[in-house]
Amino acid sequence: MTVAAQKQYAAENEKIKREIEDRTGKTTVQLYEEREKRARDVIEMKVPDRVPFSVNPNTQSFTGVPNSAGYYDPIAFKRAMRTIALELEPDMANAGIPMPGDALTALDVKNRLWPGGPLPPSYDFQAVEGEWMKADEYDIFLNDPADFVVRYYWPRLYGVMAPLTRLPPLGNLFQGFEGITPMLASPEFIKMAKLIAKAGRATEKFRAAIGDAGEELADLGFPALSHLGGGGIGGAPFDTVSSALRGMQGSMVDMFRRPEKLLAACDVILQRRIAHAIPADPKKRGNPKRSGMPLWRGDKSFMSEKQFEKFYWPGLKKAMQATIDLGFIAFPFFEAEYGNRLERLLELPKGKVLASIEAVDAVRAKDILKGHHCLYVRIPLSSKVWSFSEVEAFTKDLIDKCGKGGGLILHMRLPAKGTREQYKNLMNNLRQYGRY
Repeated sequence: MTVAAQKQYAAENEKIKREIEDRTGKTTVQLYEEREKRARDVIEMKVPDRVPFSVNPNTQSFTGVPNSAGYYDPIAFKRAMRTIALELEPDMANAGIPMPGDALTALDVKNRLWPGGPLPPSYDFQAVEGEWMKADEYDIFLNDPADFVVRYYWPRLYGVMAPLTRLPPLGNLFQGFEGITPMLASPEFIKMAKLIAKAGRATEKFRAAIGDAGEELADLGFPALSHLGGGGIGGAPFDTVSSALRGMQGSMVDMFRRPEKLLAACDVILQRRIAHAIPADPKKRGNPKRSGMPLWRGDKSFMSEKQFEKFYWPGLKKAMQATIDLGFIAFPFFEAEYGNRLERLLELPKGKVLASIEAVDAVRAKDILKGHHCLYVRIPLSSKVWSFSEVEAFTKDLIDKCGKGGGLILHMRLPAKGTREQYKNLMNNLRQYGRY
């Protein structure tokens, strides 16, 4: 990741930009606005010129760049994501979420596994479920979330931070910092500080190489699927408790044994997020910006309708409304089958939500939300083992059933194996078929 490599990548982008403009007869600014307008129109419940698409091929099989590049070779990773955008020409491009693998290793991260680190280079990122907050620690968290994070949470998530458990309660340090300096000068704290500094240097170097990959794709004419670094509200606070603190088992038990503590934790998390959120910047390109909100445990396989109404939906609704109030399009990703639970989205302002759903929900969701919110329908994950003709037939059927009158964006999950021409032909065929 040398300065020369970064300059070379920038020079490649300038050359590609000129080639695009020569080939299309349009500036990349015009191409960007055409794609952004298509997405903006369909989200605002206007009928665009055609159905918009985003794509998610297997990066490794499509470009030959291993998945580990997203952690250890940011320039190669950016080239891979750029290749996907240039060849498949999505209306909304994904720059990925790369992370510095060397920093994760230095910190001894416990809740993640990543390719090129604990996993082989060809594997995908994996989250590690854990009870990172114990059942009897709700009061500690609710009384002082910052103290809990520093003295309990970080030492469990990062092996290098184990010494932090020796710190006294941070809220009691009114008599001066100097009293704990001998502890901070001990060998274990010095070792921790050195490893944190190592992680910091690795992160700084990685960020310098990755730059603003989303803006670089935008400069080539491709709008971002979701705009990072914005609202900061996030998704349902229940998911934060369930995935980041108590774990799935713990949060499910808590709905029965300590429901009020669970609800109080959800409220604290949401209120702190709202208090520190940043409004959308109308001066930057791509308005209104889409704020992604990943969701995990609100579907019917995890909780009953009554539990959804009590523990999940109130926090998610407040998060989405706060996101909208900040000037964003709320972009919730409903994992698995939600069915009639999607009716709650009618409680939010028209044209301000882009509902990301699995294809199994598409027809029912179109019937529920028609004329009120746009659907972002994800082709099934099983399409990785489908033939190209099967993917094309399935997608055309979705367009026939859900595309009438607009209100539909399709996220293409593509076969894991195929030639570049097969991928390009598929997308070209679907773009033509999706015209209004």
